[in-house]
Amino acid sequence: MDVIELDEGQELALTAGDGKPLTRLRMGVGWDHEHKAGFAGSGAAPIDLDASAVQFAGGALFDLAFFNHLETRDGSVVHLGDNLTGKGEGDDEVLTVDLSKVYGKVDSIVFLVSSYQGHTLEFIRNAYCRLVDDTGTELARFTLTLGVRETGLVMAALVRDGAGWRLRAIGAGVALKTPTDDVSVLLPYA
Repeated sequence: MDVIELDEGQELALTAGDGKPLTRLRMGVGWDHEHKAGFAGSGAAPIDLDASAVQFAGGALFDLAFFNHLETRDGSVVHLGDNLTGKGEGDDEVLTVDLSKVYGKVDSIVFLVSSYQGHTLEFIRNAYCRLVDDTGTELARFTLTLGVRETGLVMAALVRDGAGWRLRAIGAGVALKTPTDDVSVLLPYA
């Protein structure tokens, strides 16, 4: 299967080649630190971005997985660990998703990247969100191409679609340092 590069607002049905719904996925996010970030472009401390997954049911928060709460109660979303610098190749943070375990009333899962220290995302580059199936095949990628003046970025959402799910690329800046700051900011993307 070819990787699909998504643009803001595009959607992708999460089905295998035989048309069956996909169930086990990994959402990887990555970024590079812009070295001129910091006081007077000194290249001070790296920027700590955090990936989060926020589940919504009927327009209300249901549960979330992020660096301070690594797994949803239903076990469907698991955060695999916090990367404090964005250094290194590949995904900086990964969330696994088992759609077969998602509580039945959950209708969307919103994926957010945010700066825990409150840096705007203008100081990162090469930010992306990618969806990988359980065989390691990259299904879709959404790449952020412009700097974001806010402290958070809603990268994408998984939206229930009958018996299956769809991936929606979003790419919207939000004023959040953690998903628990103000969950209502994420509701328009759920």
